[in-house]
Amino acid sequence: MSKEPSSVKSLLRLKCPNCRKGNMFTNRTIFPLNKMLDMPERCSECGLKYELETGFWFGTGYISYGISVGLIIIMAVIFSLTYGFDFNDNSIFIFLALAVGIMALLQPILMRFSRALYLRIFVKYGEGQPIR
Repeated sequence: MSKEPSSVKSLLRLKCPNCRKGNMFTNRTIFPLNKMLDMPERCSECGLKYELETGFWFGTGYISYGISVGLIIIMAVIFSLTYGFDFNDNSIFIFLALAVGIMALLQPILMRFSRALYLRIFVKYGEGQPIR
């Protein structure tokens, strides 16, 4: 009897939500950047079709936006506790510059993670049907 793979671990490793074994992306890293979102049509392990319908991935923008807002709020709390916000010393502008820079660097990773999370909303472990 095989043990069920960890849901969180497979999500962070960007594995197929149906079998949690197959890679969702062609490249294991975000480099080269122009191929960071390249995905096989189907999972190599279970045959699940990743793009469930035409335009399916447009919904990942909402996931990415929500994660980005959450990260910015966390950064704001950490910044306010360590450095503090004050209009007199331009700390708000320092925070905005840091937040924009960090979010720009994280965006490729967030885009891939958003796809994995979005597909996981629609396909549960072991319940996805490969479309032949």
